[in-house]
Amino acid sequence: MFGMSATSETTIRTCPRCGAKNRLPTARTADGPRCGKCHTALSATAAAHPVAVTDRTFHAEVEQASLPVLVDFWAPWCGPCRAVAPMLEQLAAERTGQLKIAKVNVDENPALSARFSVRSIPTLALFRGGALVEEIRGAVPKATLEAQLAKHGV
Repeated sequence: MFGMSATSETTIRTCPRCGAKNRLPTARTADGPRCGKCHTALSATAAAHPVAVTDRTFHAEVEQASLPVLVDFWAPWCGPCRAVAPMLEQLAAERTGQLKIAKVNVDENPALSARFSVRSIPTLALFRGGALVEEIRGAVPKATLEAQLAKHGV
């Protein structure tokens, strides 16, 4: 099979950018393999996902992040927040290595809600270099969100 013996152990990694399935020899999974279709680095996980951030972890996860960070201020009881969540999951997978998606539950993290004057949810806040550069209030379509991100070079 194309340079691999039939007894070689392999693993399948899905590319976070293009979705292509890549068969890799297990021995090569740690050496920084790239997608055969779009050449994106294949991380150890199949796709990136939003990370939960708290009052305690916000500084390290958002303000000290090397990538721009889109923070979703949300609550589990909020219908529009639940509607936006799949789009943010998709965006996290598509922009792995370019944009970090973080989620802050406003009910569990009131200090962050107060600090950023979150009065309605969902509120999406874009941070770059630790500084707040854009706020988007309410549920917006993916195209609108992508246009706002592009305005900031993300």
